[in-house]
Amino acid sequence: MAEHIPGTDTPDNEPQTVSVPDKPALEGLESKLSARWREEGTYAFDPDTVRDEVYSIDTPPPTASGSLHVGHMFSYTQTDVMARYKRMTGKNVFYPMGWDDNGLPTERRVQNYYGVRCDPTKPYDADYRPPAKAAKNQRDFDVISRRNFIELCEELAVEDEKVFEDLFSTLGLSVDWNRTYRTIDDSSRAVSQRAFLDNLRAGDAYMAEAPTLWDVTFRTAVAQAELEDREQPGAYHRVSFHAPDGEKIYIETTRPELLPACVALVAHPDDERYQRLFGTTVKSPLFDVEVEVKAHPLAKPDKGSGIAMICTFGDLTDVTWWRELNLPTRAVIGRDGRILAETPEWIATETAKENYAALATKTVFSAKETVVEMLRESGDLDGEPKKITHPVNFFEKGDKPLEVVTSRQWYIRNGGRDEERRERLIARGKEIDFHPAFMRSRYENWIEGLNGDWLVSRQRFFGVPVPVWYPLDAAGNPDYDHPVLPAPESLPVDPAAEAAPGYEESQRNQPGGFIGDADVLDTWATSSLTPQIVGGWSRDEDLFAKVFPFDLRPQGHDIIRTWLFSSVVRADALNAAAPWKHAAISGWILDPDRKKMSKSKGNVVVPTDVLNEFGSDAVRYWAASAKLGADTAYEIAQMKIGRRLAIKLLNASKFVLNLGATEKNVALADTSVITNALDLSLLAQLTDVVQAATSAFERYDYAKALQLTESFFWSFTDDYVELIKDRAYGAAGEAEQASVLATLATTLDALLRLFAPFLPFATEEVWGWWRAGSVHRAPWPNVDGLSTAVADADAGILGTVAAALGGIRKAKSEAKVKQRTEVLKATVTAPEGAVTRLRAGQADLKAAGNVRELNLAVGEGELAVSDVELAPAAE
Repeated sequence: MAEHIPGTDTPDNEPQTVSVPDKPALEGLESKLSARWREEGTYAFDPDTVRDEVYSIDTPPPTASGSLHVGHMFSYTQTDVMARYKRMTGKNVFYPMGWDDNGLPTERRVQNYYGVRCDPTKPYDADYRPPAKAAKNQRDFDVISRRNFIELCEELAVEDEKVFEDLFSTLGLSVDWNRTYRTIDDSSRAVSQRAFLDNLRAGDAYMAEAPTLWDVTFRTAVAQAELEDREQPGAYHRVSFHAPDGEKIYIETTRPELLPACVALVAHPDDERYQRLFGTTVKSPLFDVEVEVKAHPLAKPDKGSGIAMICTFGDLTDVTWWRELNLPTRAVIGRDGRILAETPEWIATETAKENYAALATKTVFSAKETVVEMLRESGDLDGEPKKITHPVNFFEKGDKPLEVVTSRQWYIRNGGRDEERRERLIARGKEIDFHPAFMRSRYENWIEGLNGDWLVSRQRFFGVPVPVWYPLDAAGNPDYDHPVLPAPESLPVDPAAEAAPGYEESQRNQPGGFIGDADVLDTWATSSLTPQIVGGWSRDEDLFAKVFPFDLRPQGHDIIRTWLFSSVVRADALNAAAPWKHAAISGWILDPDRKKMSKSKGNVVVPTDVLNEFGSDAVRYWAASAKLGADTAYEIAQMKIGRRLAIKLLNASKFVLNLGATEKNVALADTSVITNALDLSLLAQLTDVVQAATSAFERYDYAKALQLTESFFWSFTDDYVELIKDRAYGAAGEAEQASVLATLATTLDALLRLFAPFLPFATEEVWGWWRAGSVHRAPWPNVDGLSTAVADADAGILGTVAAALGGIRKAKSEAKVKQRTEVLKATVTAPEGAVTRLRAGQADLKAAGNVRELNLAVGEGELAVSDVELAPAAE
């Protein structure tokens, strides 16, 4: 195995010649340096390694068919800052990039872009090409096979992904661009299917006929993690059921259209108003169906009339009651969101059948209006509906309320119905260090609130096919209990287009033959496997052992319940481990009104405009200034500060190098040349900053590391450099000049490394003026040697002397004379400790302030400059 060397300062030959441009500038650095880094493989992962040397990142694959926005720059920069730091500490960083092109956004984009629709039953056409111009109406779109559709997806994705790749390269992401993947490519589909089959064999995946949340627009099942509540207008309808003795029992419902689906009434066991009715039956209005009155603790005595109608199914509470009270299923809403056309068998009287016929095939909305009118006519509506606003379940990508329908679906066990597994997944979460730590509670709260297993099948055309076929018996009925499974080496497969193993295509849909499962897997079922996909699981076990468990999963806090949790579920089942050691959770970008930026709100900012205006280092500065987990305002002012910092780094570095500092002056091991107290004071501060910044990075608090580095940098440029110019030019002799040049070179060397994760372009540009190689392959600053040299140094000298210089300059400004005007005499009064520090830096103070006579006096209070006598202006 080759020894992994993260990078060296310079080759073992003559030191690099200093070559500083006349007019340093940020413009053009992104294109120049990005091309160089890629050409030289600066960020390439070395596979000839061992696990302890590796720092692996499970990079979030962005939806390449989506629009670029500043949120991409924000969160991906935060990840990159950590990647760059870890690389400089000697880690072999595994930093891939994926593209999430599996799911509804891509399906929509490909459909509309090419004018095609996917039909998995269509045969593959190897010569198919889409029309030159997409038809305006969807009914005129070409209908093509799933394989053809995936090929078009990959074709279009290349263009979409190129835009993202250009943005990320411009932004300076230190990704290994040789390690990319798509969540719909052959390899990802094979991994997704292999994982599903492993889950199936282990009993972690199963099929069940069960109530399912259903989006009537997309005609697909929806998982609990894809729900969102939206406030919607509604109304309570007070409706009477009829007891055998003629008594009217009033319920209040927002969904009167579900009266024909009613299976019971329910009240709380302790509700004395209804205890006498428990176990008896009442008849539903309009449909004359006898239903029993049940008791259940979920019923709320203070809600409405205190007694509720249970329908199959109005909402998830109905599902709970149906399951726990062992009630029959009487579904009346189809998968298209309309009332079923055929009159159900439980509606038996002629009047009831006529009433149902008035609803058949209507939309839910129209059926509700019809039922309300019929209730008015029958006298079963007590008063008028009371308007309300209430939360309603929606699919997060949908625009109509979800229904609950009964269907056969695939599930993966996630602890929703298994206390032992639930506790195990919570324990897995405790194996992961969350940054910030409080985000762990979101993970645990989600698990504790689960009410069912993970529904992973989707009734869509595009996606990773469920890799299962079913044998048909002599009557042509599928045997769901004995699915036909593919051989691992045959993956990926498409059961809708390929014959089942052991069968001929001619036997499809024939008695004694087979059918293919027509569903695809939920996009999260594949995205949850990004560590396995990019890490080589089941294909390159040597690589997988070197990167798994991954060191870092960076992601947004809004998808803890989906991507993070589902990834833990899969790694627990497939690898008996947590998928990562650390989870870095980023916040949202807020607009100036403190609202989340999103495409749906129309308040997003195009990142290319920002990058062109301020430069990548400036944008990275803004992103890296925000702590993990913190929602951050989009602030142009912060980017301007970042740009000013990057420009100052160029100009200050130019000044330092033009003073005569070179690579030979860098003093880390041998610091004997540094003898001046002011120099040692600066280096004492530098030592503290490096140690504190390192500690902050190790806590994933990169924002603190940036703050510390930036504060020190401005002290270096505004205070130290202003004080030592005279000595740097040799005015105080060779020894003093050697001391200051060593300090300048050592500090600049460390600052470039400290800033490198945040400002990769400016630091690389400066590094090339006086050093060989790349600063991004150079080691993180090591101040062990300096720590010994400055053990007895007073870090406060620089600040005290700088304060005195500031007082002298202020006096000149107030006198409205030039700063180079000579001060004939001045007095600095300060506490005794401060006076001691001033004496140590007095020579530099006098030179920088052009002071002929400086009196230092001990006094109480803050440092003060007084009795400043200026030389008269020349005639």
